[in-house]
Amino acid sequence: MVNLYVLILAPLVGFLINGLMGKSLPKSVSGIISSFAVFVSFVISSIYFFGFVGGTQAPIDANVFDWITAGETKISFGLLLDQLSGLWLMIITGIGFLIHVYSIGYMHDDENFSRFFAYLNLFIFFMLLLVLGNNFLVMFIGWEGVGLCSYLLIGFWFKNQPYNDAAKKAFIMNRIGDLGFLIGMFLILFYFKTLNYGQLKEALASTQTSHGLLIAITMCLFVGAMGKSAQLPLYTWLPDAMAGPTPVSALIHAATMVTAGIFLIARANFLFSMAPETLSFIAGVGAVTALFAATIGVLQNDIKKVLAYSTVSQLGLMFLAMGVGAYTSGVFHVTTHAFFKACLFLGSGSVIHAMGGEQDIRNMGGLKKWMSITFITFLLSSIAIAGVPPFSGFFSKDEILAHVFEANKVLWVIGSLASFLTAFYMFRLVILTFFGSFRGTHEQEHHLHESPATITIPLVILAVLAVLGGLMGLPEFISHTHWLNSFLAPIFPHAEGHEHMAISTEFALMGLATALAVIGIGIAYSLYVSKQQLPAKEGELKGFAALVYDKYRVDELYNAVFVKPISALSSTLYTIVDKALIDGQLVEGTAGLSMQLGKRIRSLQSGNIGFYLLVMVVAISLILTYVFI
Repeated sequence: MVNLYVLILAPLVGFLINGLMGKSLPKSVSGIISSFAVFVSFVISSIYFFGFVGGTQAPIDANVFDWITAGETKISFGLLLDQLSGLWLMIITGIGFLIHVYSIGYMHDDENFSRFFAYLNLFIFFMLLLVLGNNFLVMFIGWEGVGLCSYLLIGFWFKNQPYNDAAKKAFIMNRIGDLGFLIGMFLILFYFKTLNYGQLKEALASTQTSHGLLIAITMCLFVGAMGKSAQLPLYTWLPDAMAGPTPVSALIHAATMVTAGIFLIARANFLFSMAPETLSFIAGVGAVTALFAATIGVLQNDIKKVLAYSTVSQLGLMFLAMGVGAYTSGVFHVTTHAFFKACLFLGSGSVIHAMGGEQDIRNMGGLKKWMSITFITFLLSSIAIAGVPPFSGFFSKDEILAHVFEANKVLWVIGSLASFLTAFYMFRLVILTFFGSFRGTHEQEHHLHESPATITIPLVILAVLAVLGGLMGLPEFISHTHWLNSFLAPIFPHAEGHEHMAISTEFALMGLATALAVIGIGIAYSLYVSKQQLPAKEGELKGFAALVYDKYRVDELYNAVFVKPISALSSTLYTIVDKALIDGQLVEGTAGLSMQLGKRIRSLQSGNIGFYLLVMVVAISLILTYVFI
């Protein structure tokens, strides 16, 4: 247990050191302290993880201290380390450590260097708490903590007002989802008198529970997941989160915050499996989100916005997997996605660093000439996310689509189309950024260079993982056993393999998925290499293309339906209640009354002794009259 405490508290110590003393420390020391804190957590996570792999580590479920006691209800501050949380720890701390190292080079010239690393450490601490809690309430502490840290990191460059607005948008939209999570917790606590996962599982097995109640609870929990993991309709905060420094984008989008919703469903799989209607709804939302976001990514020109909508789309595929009961497949894609998406975001940061802050791919081109390491790692990760064998993304996406094919053919078509678009827009991004001739300014071209080792080394490690990560989930007809299925069997006791699917069908699905990826890449090559097309300039797109380029104007819709009416209502209430009633009547009225009373009473203090004697005599007379009569 001591190691587990160190694992959790090391990033918190790093936060305290940088938060309290960071300004007095050299930048290199500040970055090293922060990175070392996460590295300590990674080492301990590795020990636990490989202990589970080797069968020498038993799950740890410990109540650290009693927290809330009210009648029959007892809630402890408890920790749970098992195969599921162990895998997530490796993602959080492993990729988190690489992002910390990367940030040393990327943020070196920032005046608030130590504050940035303090926020990064605090983010890691809360994410560790989220995945290690043994009940929903401890998870919720971490859940809210990463929400706070996302606000701090997205709005890190707070002198830029649009960045502040993006931070507030992320914070507020997540609060909407968190309300659903809270209501779900209240329902669980009211009906089952516990928030502990193990006790809840026992209660569900031993008592007859209303099916409607299960649907209500799981739907509320899923609303929380929708907000945190950016699913329709609560997704618009995530693309705007690109306002933060690029390492923040990598941390939020690849390894931590956006995977929290997937983790919630995976952790409570025993609860969701008892509400198939909710699972169907999750699958539908995931499929629509995957396709919807993929179509937007096709026409985006900001290098980070393309990757942001890609993240929303890939999260949709993960929820699609969860919705058809393929929990291991969803977790598998979480893992591979963490590898290649972290590499892609950090690669985009390397490009932006070399381009002096430029993010529009229309002003790039030919960068592979100057940035060979960034190019190769970005290309390998793009192949992985496109789903080309034998890269990691192929195995995880193919596995999801195979499960979906068995469950619902319509959703399989939607998921396959989203994967096809992914291959297209990712290679559109690669070609316009790294191929052809340079389209930027002469000054930008003069300063083009490969990034320093603190940036390129994490890219190389992540690219290797993006290539080889699929080995943890090879199809059973290749390896005779699906390693990740076996590893997570204690968490998801029902095997998720599709052994009853004919091998010929599975080969056909794999072949079709590969063909769609190759076709998507081929179309991108034809348009942007063979025909040398360039994305349209601002205002040139018309009709449906313009609508897609404008992200279907969902933000404008929300602004018209929600923001403006609420702002108008707030302004009206401010005018009537605050200014007119409170300030005008209560505050100023009370003040005016006091002034008038003061004037009247003050007139009695005239200084005339005869008047004072008269008042005294009258008062004494009245008192004597009252006493004797």
